[in-house]
Amino acid sequence: MQVVGYRTAVREDGPALVVADDGAVSRVSLATGERLDYGLGERHCAGAVDSDTHYACGDERAPYCPQHSSTWVCARCTGDCLKEEMDCYEDHAIYLTAFAPATFKVGVTREWRLDTRLREQGAQRAAHLRTVPNGRLAREIEADIATEIPDRVRVPTKLGGIHEDVDGAAWDSVLAEFDPVETFAFNYGLDLDSRPVATTAARGTVVGTQSRVLVLERGNTKYGVDLRDLVGRELDPETESADRQSSLAGYL
Repeated sequence: MQVVGYRTAVREDGPALVVADDGAVSRVSLATGERLDYGLGERHCAGAVDSDTHYACGDERAPYCPQHSSTWVCARCTGDCLKEEMDCYEDHAIYLTAFAPATFKVGVTREWRLDTRLREQGAQRAAHLRTVPNGRLAREIEADIATEIPDRVRVPTKLGGIHEDVDGAAWDSVLAEFDPVETFAFNYGLDLDSRPVATTAARGTVVGTQSRVLVLERGNTKYGVDLRDLVGRELDPETESADRQSSLAGYL
């Protein structure tokens, strides 16, 4: 059984690993309280999924080989359309997101997806700066703001402050340069009192998810897993050996 994708908590059916076994696709729930009990085997290309059918690929490059990789050109747009013909004629929102303690990011999305997009990224706070009539103009504005505020935040950075609150004074200072349409605050219910240990694993009790960060508890220790690092991995159920690795707390 291979991990061929993942779903975040913003979906109606909840967060999950998407797995494939002999061409059939199914979900492994990542809802809070679920127990995962898988060892991790080899990692190779996750292939392709079409509806409920998986097309395997043995290429050792992971999570996807060049044949199964795709690039959304709009993600690289800075106002000069990369398509043969511009087609983003709908309202777009420019926004800022905040990740604890004081990491900020500018971004763009179609206005009707704004709340979903903020949650997909795991934003702890956010601000809708303005709405413009098309994606090209939105990307131009984003590129301008990105000279001062990054347009990307890596998962290790998000994990580093996942147990903290956003620095309110720093956030207010950033927002002072703008006149937001609306501001947001999100709580993902993780209730952590310390930073989870970064790891790649699929064994433990699910504490919760924030964006593509999965928090697992094993023993008395909480672990943070980037779900993308599981894509392409073979899963090996090993129920009898689930507790053979002690938590870090056992050595303290």
